[in-house]
Formats: sequence, structure tokens, C-alpha cells
Amino acid sequence: MTTAMPALYIGHGAPPLLDDPIWSGQLAAWAGDLPRPKAILIVSAHWESAPVSLSASGAPLVYDFGGFAPKYYEMTYATPDATALAQRVAAMMPDGEPVHQHVSRGLDHGAWVPLKIMYPEADIPVLQMSLPTDDPHRLMKLGERLRPLREEGVLIIGSGFLTHGLPFLKEFRIEAEAPGWSVDFDLWAADALARGDVDLLSDYRAKAPGMPYAHPTVEHYTPLFVTLGAATAADAPGIQVIDGYWMGLSKRSLQVA
Repeated sequence: MTTAMPALYIGHGAPPLLDDPIWSGQLAAWAGDLPRPKAILIVSAHWESAPVSLSASGAPLVYDFGGFAPKYYEMTYATPDATALAQRVAAMMPDGEPVHQHVSRGLDHGAWVPLKIMYPEADIPVLQMSLPTDDPHRLMKLGERLRPLREEGVLIIGSGFLTHGLPFLKEFRIEAEAPGWSVDFDLWAADALARGDVDLLSDYRAKAPGMPYAHPTVEHYTPLFVTLGAATAADAPGIQVIDGYWMGLSKRSLQVA
């Protein structure tokens, strides 16, 4: 019998997350507490593309970052073929919303960095889906379409960062103090998530404190709505599994049933 999976929204960090014992330990422990997924479908902030696009199984990783140690550009994460999941996802989309099957794009760091920690054996098929819009309501509809996959043992993950004001950070140490705009947005989101206030979360541009500094661009926040859409009830409070800050940015992460 297949165990139904939750859906997650995670902060994915930069490649140095792999060397951070605290956050990597939290992610590893979280994965260890979950039922083992049959496959993983992940939407990363680092692939914005419409129409919905799917990664290619067996394609090389995308090293979409700069200025880090050479070892990060040599890492691999070779997972089993995910073609069957790609076909299943494509079949779930409406006729008027075509899906593009990419032939050469592998997983970007918003996918492979956290998954390398959570599932280090790389023995679970992983499919990455592009983020086709920044509209919360459209993303929630996308999550709703994907929801049946959870009953099939697929772990759905929205991968971003609850605050991501990189241009406004003054120091780049893992233990750096969080700026006020990061704290304000983080606590606002934590409260809204705890109350299941999806409308407020969706109206973040107008209602969230710390904007636009917390998200000068919004692609690290909006994967949250794919996760909420995939929930059995989007307005049911999830479990905020990880909190705190990393280089001053909120690493708050969510699990919904």
C-alpha cells in the first residue's frame, strides 16, 4: 500500500548549505521523519519558465551560481529515471496549458543542493518543474492539479527562501544578524501560516512588512503557493518544521498534509 506524502516548502540556501552542520542536520532529520517517497517533484525558484517545463532525466546538474569554491561545480546527483513521473504530470495539465519536456536541462541548485542533504543516496527519481508564473492564485491551481500525486507516493516540494533580499545584505556570514526587514517579513509569514490565512499570504506585496526588501524579486517566495495548493486544505495550518536565519535570511520551512 502506498503511503500518502505531505507537501513541503523549503529554503534551499546556496551551495555552502552543504557544509552547514546545523541547517543540513535539520533538513536531514526532517527527511528521515517522512515516509520514503516513490518519487520527488520539485519546483525551484531558479527555473522561471512558461509554459510549465519539466527537467530531463539523466541531464547534467545546473551550476547556476558564481563565486563559490571549485568543489561545488564538481558535485553530482545522479538520480533514477523520472520519465514516468514526467508523463504523469503532463497528463494532469489542462488541454489549454501545454507542458514542455526539456531535453537537456538537469536539476538546478534550488533542487539538488537540499536534496543532496535530504536524500544523499540519490536513489529516488527526481523531476523538476519550472515556475510558470508569479501569480499566487495560478500557482495554487497548479498545486491543486498536482495534489493527487501525493496519494501515489510523490513528495511535492516548493523550493525557495522565505526572505531573499540579497542586494540589501551587509555581511555574508552564516551566523550574520538578520536585518529588520527579514525578521519582520518572517514573523508576518509565520503568523499567517499558523492561521492558514492564504489570502493574506497572497497579498504580500501590499500587506507584508519588509517589502520590497525581503523580496526585490519574488521567485523565492512564490513556490510556497504550489505547496499550499497541493495541500488537502490550503487554509489548514501546516507544520513549520524549520525556522531561524541563515546569512540573515529566513530559512522557515513548512510541511502540509
